[in-house]
Order: sequence, then C-alpha cells, then structure tokens
Amino acid sequence: MTLELMPVFWLLMTLGTYFASRWLYRRTGRYLLSPLILVPTVLLAVALPMHTPYAEYATDTHWLMRVLGPATVAFAVPIWQQRALLARHWPALLIGMLAGSAASIGSSFGLSKALALDTSVVMSLVPRSITTPFAMPLAHDLGGVPELTAVFVMCTGVFGAALGGVLLKWLPLRTALARGALFGVGAHGAGVSRAREVGGEEGSVAGLVMVLTGLLNLFAAPLLVWLL
Repeated sequence: MTLELMPVFWLLMTLGTYFASRWLYRRTGRYLLSPLILVPTVLLAVALPMHTPYAEYATDTHWLMRVLGPATVAFAVPIWQQRALLARHWPALLIGMLAGSAASIGSSFGLSKALALDTSVVMSLVPRSITTPFAMPLAHDLGGVPELTAVFVMCTGVFGAALGGVLLKWLPLRTALARGALFGVGAHGAGVSRAREVGGEEGSVAGLVMVLTGLLNLFAAPLLVWLL
C-alpha cells in the first residue's frame, strides 16, 4: 500500500471498526464486543503484521484527537442538566470524588514506585482514573506521556466497568446516586456507559461525577506537580 493511501486506510479502518462494533454491541449486549474493547483489538491485530508503529498511526489519524477539544467543552452539558441534583448532594459527591481520586492517584503512584517504573511511566499512570480529555493534558503537566495515559485510561475503564457490575451485587448501594457515582469515579466513560445499562438516573449521575472528577483533578494539577 502506498504511503499516500495509509492515512485514508487507517481512518477508514478506525471508523469502520467503531461503527461495526457499536452495532454488534447494541445487538448482542456482550461487553467484549463493545467499541472500547473490540476497536483497539482489531486495530492492533491489523497493525502488527503491517509493522505499523503507533507514531505513524497517530499521525495518520491525528484529526480524531482534535475532537477531544469539543468533547471537553460538551462536558458542561451534563453539569447544567443535573444542576438540581448537584445542588442537593454536592457534599456527598465532593467527598466521594476526593476519596476516589486520592485512592486512584495514591495507589498508582505507590505501586509504580514499588515496581521501580520509569518516572515518565509513573506520571502517565497517575491520571488513569479520569476521562481522556482531562487525563491527557494532566499527564503532560505532570511530565508523563499523554498517549500512554490514553492507554491506561482505556484499560482502567474496561476493567472498572466490568468490576463495577460485580460490586453492585455485593455492596449495599441502595440509591441511584451511590450506584452512579461508583461507575463515574472509578471507570469514567466506560463506567458511564455501563451505568446507563443499570438505569437512566445512574447513568446521569455517573456522567456528572465523571466530568466533575476530571475538573477536580485538573484544578488540582499544580498541587499534584508539587507533591509528586
């Protein structure tokens, strides 16, 4: 395949796989067929035999990263839509977000240091529990690799959403607020999708908490840079 056709090939491959996996997931409901899992798996299976490095793929599909800007701005929508819920329960939500963020950052940093990982990898791993549009700039500020952070975020979302479904069966979370916050803090975008399958109110709460947790971590970036 000629060099000029490669960007078109990878764009079509990415978009085609995404729409196909979304259709399959809606038809079957099987988590392994969700875009979050199936798309990177298919792309990796194609890229490896073609000996295509990630840097080349990122260059060929760079415009996809540009949509993170509008996506970040669009996060203001759920905050406005759920302003009444936020006004009623902001103390509980704030405590939950602080506790969840501290547990995520602390465990990531502590385990990374215990395993003697490279500093850039450590700082790429620290923001893993917030959604990608917030995690990548935070990783950059901390001295990490934003692209590597995106991979960590995806893995956290996949396992967090799957584990969240199990935890709901064991933890006495009786309110939609608690169930939604569980997914929003622990599994960001993938968790929001999973929470919507549990219930409409759970999905709304998860989306709100995901956005607020991302903003909280961004505002705390200077403190994190100083501490870490």
